[in-house]
Amino acid sequence: MDTQRRLSFLIADDHSIVRQGVVLIIEEMYTDAEIHHAATLEQTHDLILNNSFDVAILDIQFQDGNCIDILPEIRKKRPEMRIMMFSSCPEETHALRYYEADANGYLNKLSDEETIRKALLQIIEKGSYSSPTVQQLFIRKMRDPDYDQPLRKLSERELEVAKLYADGLGNLEIANHLDIKQSTVSTLKMRIFKKLKINNLVELIDLMKE
Repeated sequence: MDTQRRLSFLIADDHSIVRQGVVLIIEEMYTDAEIHHAATLEQTHDLILNNSFDVAILDIQFQDGNCIDILPEIRKKRPEMRIMMFSSCPEETHALRYYEADANGYLNKLSDEETIRKALLQIIEKGSYSSPTVQQLFIRKMRDPDYDQPLRKLSERELEVAKLYADGLGNLEIANHLDIKQSTVSTLKMRIFKKLKINNLVELIDLMKE
């Protein structure tokens, strides 16, 4: 990527404070950067289809959907665009599925500023970024072709519910937190247990710690 010209970025996140934090880092690195914002999945989708960005920094989950659902389309439309997933979800349980969906990098929102700068620089100059944690995941998968993380069998919603169970929330609390019915939570719990081949919350919590 030609870093001598003005670079264009899309920052897509439903929290304005997150977007502003990333803007500050980008503007320190590239003072003349062109920066666009999106707060919903629909806005993200439309902006990418109608504009050419050098780098898209995308959250995983929005109120109106998950980015993994639009990645194939936007990758086909914008094959040269660098895509950095920027999420609070752990790399261990989420990163590989987004690399497999053709993202160029995955970065945890809890990363310090220096790590974020390093990731952006590598995405821009080398075309991809992977943290030491992700590199270890790739190595493990390369050594063992049958290796897979059990939690990757879950949908994004199921992962979200599993994490809340692991945090100690009950069905009613999860239902209120996600604004869904308790019966829906119970159904999701059954699906989680079936996919992970476990029988109780203790086993689920153990898996979430791995």
